[in-house]
Amino acid sequence: MIDKEHVRSLAEREQTDAVRLRRHLHACPELSFSEERTAAFIAEELRASGIEARVDDTTHGIVALVAGGGTADGPIVALRADMDALPIDEDEGREYRSTNDGVMHACGHDGHMASVLTAGRILLALRDELPGTIKLIFQPAEERAPGGALAMIESGVLESPRVDRVFGQHVNTELPVGTVGFASGLFMASADEFYIAVRGRGGHAAKPHQAIDPVVIASTLVVTLQQIISRNADPTIPSVLTFGRFTANGAANVIPDTVEMAGTFRTFDDRWREEAIERIRETTESLVTMLGGEAEIRIVRGYPALFNDPQTTGSARARAVDYLGEQCVVDLRPEMWAEDFAYYGRHRPSCFYNLGVRNEERGIVHPVHTSRFDLDEDALRIGSGLLAWIAIGALESAANEGDRRR
Repeated sequence: MIDKEHVRSLAEREQTDAVRLRRHLHACPELSFSEERTAAFIAEELRASGIEARVDDTTHGIVALVAGGGTADGPIVALRADMDALPIDEDEGREYRSTNDGVMHACGHDGHMASVLTAGRILLALRDELPGTIKLIFQPAEERAPGGALAMIESGVLESPRVDRVFGQHVNTELPVGTVGFASGLFMASADEFYIAVRGRGGHAAKPHQAIDPVVIASTLVVTLQQIISRNADPTIPSVLTFGRFTANGAANVIPDTVEMAGTFRTFDDRWREEAIERIRETTESLVTMLGGEAEIRIVRGYPALFNDPQTTGSARARAVDYLGEQCVVDLRPEMWAEDFAYYGRHRPSCFYNLGVRNEERGIVHPVHTSRFDLDEDALRIGSGLLAWIAIGALESAANEGDRRR
């Protein structure tokens, strides 16, 4: 039986290098499905540590194995990290600031990679005692639908060898460093995107009767589509429809020809998801036509709702309490965020939990997806050690279950 104090000491020993890894990755961000240099760096670090790693030249995804001693047919647990960054200009001031203009690790994926890589090193040091194998998954394109998880699953990442459980963690800027959060069952929403062009006929602002004003039509459409949520959704099913882009390239005295809109629809219910998408399509086409315009709508299907397997999550939470103490583990409510980790949960029992990275004394308080996001790097020691401890527990539990069945 592996002792948690040993895991803690290994995480502490690796902390300086974990910070080095995170800062290098933070300074060299790459966008979704373009993570070539990132993948090369991670693979090199894994191999230098003695961990077998394979890189997919098409997706840049990485699969690495830490095999326990003498357990070729033992259980297999996967730990997943995402690799891509966001198209955001980072604020000045940090010594490890992004060197790639307009691209930033503003969602903590640099910390996710450093934590999983470091957890792999911890587990490698304990491999003679592991009753199974750990599969490390470094995945591209979490930030861009349809997501890198789907591509990796379709290419067999959960097979050869077959994975029994999947675990992942994500930074949370609302949780103080030193804490972690878990949610059993439905945790995050599905997310689909809409790109709508409303075409009218431009003209002089003084003579709107000679034009077909796409601004008025598009404005009416935004308000009308909200009624799909308020008047068609079951009030007990959380739903969000948000339009974040509305572009009309006219002027104070110019009615434009076209308005372009982009939005997202999120929910937890698969059946309502399908119904709402069809209602949005039908309403867009019929309303715009009725008002004299033409509509072009493109729907990008995003991630399904993320479901944390209750048994897997309960066991992981118990391991976190054992490792950190009851006072450092909190229960989270479902959120309307979205994550392509959800795909793993559609194929294997999985648990996706949150790692606290907030430190108000140091000014580390800014949300993800913003130019001032940062994380308290003490979270790397906690995150890597806890990932390793949860993986060990899952292997031991699966091995014991196998022994009982035999």
